[in-house]
Amino acid sequence: MNHYYGWGLPVNISTHGAAIDHLIYVIHIFMAVLFIGWFIFLIYALIKFRSRDGHKAIYDINHFKVPTYLEVFVALLEVVLLVGFSFPIMNQVRQQIPDKSKALEVRVLGEQFAWNIHYPGPDGLFGKSAPEFMKPGSPVGLDPEDPIGKDDVVTINQMNIPVHRPVLVHLSSKDVIHSFFLPVMRVKQDAIPGQSIPVWFEATQTGKFEIACAQLCGLGHYRMRGFFNVQSPEDFAKWLVSKAPKKRIPATPRVPAPLKSFVEDSTATVASHTTAPS
Repeated sequence: MNHYYGWGLPVNISTHGAAIDHLIYVIHIFMAVLFIGWFIFLIYALIKFRSRDGHKAIYDINHFKVPTYLEVFVALLEVVLLVGFSFPIMNQVRQQIPDKSKALEVRVLGEQFAWNIHYPGPDGLFGKSAPEFMKPGSPVGLDPEDPIGKDDVVTINQMNIPVHRPVLVHLSSKDVIHSFFLPVMRVKQDAIPGQSIPVWFEATQTGKFEIACAQLCGLGHYRMRGFFNVQSPEDFAKWLVSKAPKKRIPATPRVPAPLKSFVEDSTATVASHTTAPS
């Protein structure tokens, strides 16, 4: 798994990762050019307006218009970056939610310091959940009386998904603000208590990767690490079946041996103590 990370951007396995990477490269190139340009202008200004004999400072604010022209040019470039690059990608990634009938829906609930992953069961429906049902054995707070949730699958720090299928994550948090970060999917979204935020992505290749928290969430923030496993549809189906709650077979009630009646027991006792007549 470590060979997926290193210098530069992590490996991209997302359908919209190439567009995001392109935007990152364009912004970095623009910022590098902007940095070099302003640095050159700084050196020019230091030389041109240095203090020297025979020159008097001019305090008229309109006598040197180059900075104004540069600022207007930079502002226009930023508008092009936003309108021409950023907004279309944001609209594709955040607004064009995939069809729920074709996507795998998953609930992700952050807490200090773990990721709780909740899958619907074979019925495709999430069971009811509420904060009052959250406890060590039920991290997502499933209602034990709700029959729909009996087949739901819950894992901790272990997220499995099928390849080449959209995944729609409903993201929230139990306690503080966390940040759900899948570097290889180019996904980073804050998890906010009291809100369910939709996030979607689609993987293009299988492999084992990392889930990170990109928001400082407490003293144990460094431990909030999960694992993200992209599988073939067949392997994912087998994994989901293996994690499904096992149906408990009720034990056969033990039937006690029939008790003798008081009359039968008394008669037997009397007979055992009766002596033969003389």
